[in-house]
This record gives sequence, C-alpha cells and structure tokens, in this order.
Amino acid sequence: MRSLVALIVAAGGGDALASDTAPGQEIRQETPGARDARMKWWRDARFGIFIHWGLYSIPAGTWDGRTYGGAAEWLLDSAKVDPMRWERELVPKFNPTRFDPQAWARIFEDSGAGYIVLTSKHHDGFCLWPTELHDYDSMKAPSKRDLIGELAAAVAKTRVHMGLYHSFMDWHHPDYIPRRAWDPRPPTQTSLEPFVGHVHAQLRDLLTRYPQVDVLWFDGEWEPTWTADMGRRTERLVRGLKPSLVINNRVGPGREGMQGFTKGEAFGDYHTPEQEVPANGLPGVDWESCMTMNGSWGYHASDHNWKSARQLIRTLCETASKGGNFLLNVGPTADGEIPPESVERLAAIGRWMRVNGDAIRGTQASPFPEAPPWGRVTSRTVPGADGRPELELNLIVFDWPADGRLCLPAAMGAVRSARLLAGGASLAFGSDDQGRFVTVPAQAPDADASVVRVVTVAGSPG
Repeated sequence: MRSLVALIVAAGGGDALASDTAPGQEIRQETPGARDARMKWWRDARFGIFIHWGLYSIPAGTWDGRTYGGAAEWLLDSAKVDPMRWERELVPKFNPTRFDPQAWARIFEDSGAGYIVLTSKHHDGFCLWPTELHDYDSMKAPSKRDLIGELAAAVAKTRVHMGLYHSFMDWHHPDYIPRRAWDPRPPTQTSLEPFVGHVHAQLRDLLTRYPQVDVLWFDGEWEPTWTADMGRRTERLVRGLKPSLVINNRVGPGREGMQGFTKGEAFGDYHTPEQEVPANGLPGVDWESCMTMNGSWGYHASDHNWKSARQLIRTLCETASKGGNFLLNVGPTADGEIPPESVERLAAIGRWMRVNGDAIRGTQASPFPEAPPWGRVTSRTVPGADGRPELELNLIVFDWPADGRLCLPAAMGAVRSARLLAGGASLAFGSDDQGRFVTVPAQAPDADASVVRVVTVAGSPG
C-alpha cells in the first residue's frame, strides 16, 4: 500500500496541510456572472436523488437482536458497536450481487431528477470506491467492485449529473477525534490534523478517479474538532481540483440546527435544510431541502412509514415555489436493490414530471408574498411576442376548484394567456369585482397536482 504522503504528492498536492492547493490551481475570485453560469444547471434541475448506501445496509437497523429506531446509517453509534467488530463482521457480508448500475440510472433519470448524490463515505468510514489509502472499502468486500465508478459510468449515459456525499466524521479511522466513549481503542492523536490530511487525500483520489463528479455534499462538520480553517482549506482544495464543482455549506462549521442557515462565515454554494422546507424559503441564497421517503436515510428493514407519492410530489412543488431544490433520498438494500416502495414513488414522480416538469425545472420562486389557498406557484421570465419580457407563471393546483373558477392572486397583473400544461388546452380568463380568474375544466388533469400556465406582463405582480 502506498503511503498517505506519497499519494498526496503524486496527486500534485505537495504539502497538502500547508496550502491544500496544487501548483497552478490557485482559486480566483469568482464574478457574480461566473457564479451564475456555474450554478445554472444545478438551479435549473430543482430535483435530485440522495443515495445512502454502505455497510449499515446489512444490519438494516438491527444489532444483536435489538431493533433501533431512527436512521439506520447511525446504527454503529446507536448500538455502541466496537468499530473493529463492525468492520470484522460486516465487510465479509457486503456483497451487492443484485446491484445493477444501469437499472439505477434508468430509475433516476425516469424520475425526472437532474442529479444524484451517492455516499462515498458515511460516518462509519467505509468507502464505496477502491482507495489505496486503507483496506476499508468495497474492493475488500466479497464482490470486489468499484461501486462509485460503476454508477458514475451508467449515469454518464443519461442527462443526470453525478454527485458524491462525503462525511468529515469517521468513527472507524484511528486518527479521528473525538473518540467515542464506547470505542475501546485509545486515541492515537491529540490533533485532528493527521485525519484532515487523510480526508484531503481521499478527496483528491475521488476527484481524480471520477472527473464527472459535479457536486460534493459534505457532512459531519458539526463535530467540535472540525474548524472553520479546515473548512476553508477543504473548499479551496476541491475547487482547485475542479473549479466547476457545486459544494454545499456543510464543508465548514456554523450550520444552525438543521435549518441550513449559517451563522458567521458562509461556506460552499448552497444551504441545506434537512427534513423540512423552510416556511419562507431562504431568500437571496441557493438552497436545497434533503428529505427521506420514510424515517431513515440508510435502508431500515423495519421502517414502513412511507410518505405517499402525492406528498412527495407536492413537496417538490412547494420547494420549487420557494426557489429551492428538493433532494429526495433512497436507501438501497445490502444486496444492491432500491426498495420497491422507493421505486414506486420515484416512478410516480417521474410520470408527473413527464407532463408537468416544465413547471419545476428552470423556474424561480413565486413572485407572490403568500402561497395561494389552492396550491403553489413557480415562475420564469420569457421573451414576449412583441419583444417585451413576459412573466410565465405555473399555477400548481393541489385543490381543484369545484366551481370551475381558479381565483388568481390579487397581485397578479393582466393575463395575456392561460392554458393547461397537460395537453396544452387554452383556458378562458377574466376578471370581475372579486378579482382575476381562470376558467378550468370540471375534472383536474392530475389528482395530485395540476398545472395551469398563465402568462402576464413581466413585473406586473407586486
């Protein structure tokens, strides 16, 4: 096995802990226009798939006969398992013979997602790629497969962008501190710096092996040993390796609760509220709500509390209406299958997106201060036939009006046209002493959410 220092030097890093930026990879100040161009594909996508997969998929929430609630990927911590026992017992069992990366890629593309984020390493430290940095990775398991490489190659044949999740917390690595009280191993370090060097070498390895990676989603930054300086150096490192990367705010500390707000110094490109959509969005910043389909990120065999397809479709609509992205999680089984409940829900979202995706992709937040009582609104500015810009409003209707009259927000300007997004049928519109309205058919095109496309003069709401 090559040494850590040799790997860093070979990757062009020199003294990684001193500069974290290879020669010729200095970071230049990004102009607002350059940032907008770099972020455009991610903003336009509005919908992504999170994938939590690893050794924790084997016990699936149960250890030594006891089933633990909550997130299955935290089982090592929840059950207070000796990390060496975790490795000894689970690595020989990790054999995802039913993992079909082409099938996964089809499921994700058909769902309407624009990107995926796969766990390269979660908190238990196990890696899904063949790293030479240690012996704790998928190539040491019975299948001896480069799971990241296989999925990245399959996704590259679709329109979906590839992303990776990487945790700064590592219950397994001997240099990681703070060491858990239930871990019988004595600490080997008094500083986190040796571990930071290890993480940086891993990131160099990942970005060198998989140049198609467009998103890095960091986590575990809340640990007291992960400092702002470590966050800055890590961000500088990965941007030097690939300037076009989109990076979340958890590369550095300071995230406030699970809301995704940063207090003090801001890191990365976007905020990360978790398991919720902020009531008013996060105006003025890029953000993404990540959410599970049931109660666990990793596969939990006993968690059957699945959100309905309707709830997930409407959450996607709500998130887009507030100017954010929706990152929806799947937790594959140990043998490499996406649970059928997840497949069914992604298929339902995909069917809806094939008809209504234009109301989600490439849109901005609603221009109205409050959501209408019947649903949500997304918007975009488009060139008009007379050369003046027009405002395209997607009225996403959850509660279809029984009287055939869809009341429009009071702040909406004069309507130029209205039509159903499903099928494209034109709709009559007008106004009276109760305000503007669109006349809609008796039957909603979609029971979960139907879209009425209205065009007004740009800038007219307000």
